[in-house]
Amino acid sequence: MKAFKYFDKICFVICFFYLQCLSGFAQDQRIADSLVKIYQEDQLEGSAKLELLGNLSFNEVRNLELAIKYADELIALSKLEDNYLYLYRGYHQKGNANRVAGNPTLALEAFFMGREAAIKAEYIAGEGFANMAIADMYSVIGNSRNAQSYYDKAIQLLRMTNDSVSLGTALYNAGDHYVKIKSYDLALQNFEEAEQLFKNADYLIGTAYTLGNIGKVYAQQGKDDLAKANISEALKILEEFEDYYAISEYLVAMSDIYAKQNDWTIALDYAHRSLRLAQKYGLKKQVSDTNLKLSELYKHTGNYQESNKYLSNHIVYRDSVPSIELEREMANLRHDYEVSQKQVEVDLLNQQKRNQKTIVIATIIALLLLVILAYGLYRRYHFIKETNIIIEEEKDRSENLLLNILPKETAQELKQSGKVKAQKFESITVLFTDFEGFTGYAENLSPEKLVQSVDYYFSEFDKIMEKHNLEKIKTIGDSYMCAGGLHYHKKDHAIKMVLAAFEIVEFVNVAKKTNFKNETRFDIRIGINTGSVVAGVVGTKKFAYDIWGDTVNIASRMESSSESGKINVSEYTYELIKGKFDCEYRGTIEVKNRGVMKMYFVNGIKL
Repeated sequence: MKAFKYFDKICFVICFFYLQCLSGFAQDQRIADSLVKIYQEDQLEGSAKLELLGNLSFNEVRNLELAIKYADELIALSKLEDNYLYLYRGYHQKGNANRVAGNPTLALEAFFMGREAAIKAEYIAGEGFANMAIADMYSVIGNSRNAQSYYDKAIQLLRMTNDSVSLGTALYNAGDHYVKIKSYDLALQNFEEAEQLFKNADYLIGTAYTLGNIGKVYAQQGKDDLAKANISEALKILEEFEDYYAISEYLVAMSDIYAKQNDWTIALDYAHRSLRLAQKYGLKKQVSDTNLKLSELYKHTGNYQESNKYLSNHIVYRDSVPSIELEREMANLRHDYEVSQKQVEVDLLNQQKRNQKTIVIATIIALLLLVILAYGLYRRYHFIKETNIIIEEEKDRSENLLLNILPKETAQELKQSGKVKAQKFESITVLFTDFEGFTGYAENLSPEKLVQSVDYYFSEFDKIMEKHNLEKIKTIGDSYMCAGGLHYHKKDHAIKMVLAAFEIVEFVNVAKKTNFKNETRFDIRIGINTGSVVAGVVGTKKFAYDIWGDTVNIASRMESSSESGKINVSEYTYELIKGKFDCEYRGTIEVKNRGVMKMYFVNGIKL
């Protein structure tokens, strides 16, 4: 009777998600929450377990790490079962979770693996979805050539299926990419075909997006009447769906059209409507962008007071939300993925129906044959063991990645409380480096050669920082910034920093002398200052540890006032190191908010 109990649960899962497909299909956290209990009871096996993991991974939108865990478990179990259809699904959902989380490399890797699984399963639609996901990722990271190639492959494959919504989505995404690279004729061609497919399928939200983007393309081509007509029609549909993000964006597009016609009154009206909507529904990117648009419009009308007000609002909002540009892109990626999964779920449902009779018979036989049941329990034990090993490896990998981004104490605080409090340090030492003549070299080097040259130096600088227990803060172009005294060497951080600076100078000099392959080599300037700073983590995605204060600004001025191969320090640092190092007074420098300051060259260690 126990087996029949869990078979009923399997049927419930299948029927429930079949109804989801019929009702429009979308990710829903409530579905994941309702299935967790079945997962925790851990009584399902075979296709039923695969289906459960697939639905958990797809609908878990609140915790992306958990979604990836479910996907990894689905991948591992699909390999054991030699089920390539579910293996494709596991990789595809792992890729989607990673791209929403902002991990493009891991997402691409998963999508390529998913494509291979779809090919082995002879699943044409899945191969098409995988190529579309790969193209989307290449478009996001700016690789136009690869993006176009994979969009073409996706569209060609999806034309071989009966799924007009997925084909329309691939055409829409390709059109959006063509807009990015300003190939407006190709963009219009893709959007118009996608619009017709969405209309035939009665997929209204897709129809609205294509109409709006067609209007934006017409605006770029100077066909303002057609642009207004298409965007207005899109706005009517979007209001029914209460899609306020898209509405706010298309209102700004209408504002642009009227501004181009010098009709500033109507242009301002559309922009204000967009801002009110964005503020009401907390649309962060649109609040920032629309404030900037209003600033530009008021500037054109000669109202500089209002222009400055909205520009200030834009700057404040932009700086307070550093990851704002990612939000719309991640929302688009999630929407694309939901559409692509509709056909996957329908195909899997059909397969489960064909196998339903086999599952019932297998369950009855399992109850009668204790030997088979014992073997199943043995396999289950080893599967859980292997899965736990995979989870532990991923946990260690995440731990090491976090420690590579943040100081150890800061990383520990982030894990314990989910946030990091800003902290003031009364005395730390900050170092800046800069390559002389870098701009001139950069203009004559290929991007690959330029990055390779800078990486050669900065990798060695990282080793020197680690040797002296100093903290690398960040790199800005060819400038390298680090600090001492944040968590180690509370008293001797200035001495440690100067010793590290001498090692950097020595490495740069040796690199020039031993340059056998005639690689690009630079001269370096170094500046150091000591004082108080505030340190903390900014942003909610792609965490960045940083420090702020006049101490940082003065260190930067010490660097820009230094000379080739020299270490230039402020008076504050000089007072801490003069007993150990031979220093040479070299004059004063004007520093903003601090007046005239003394500076010194450090020539070497006192004998």
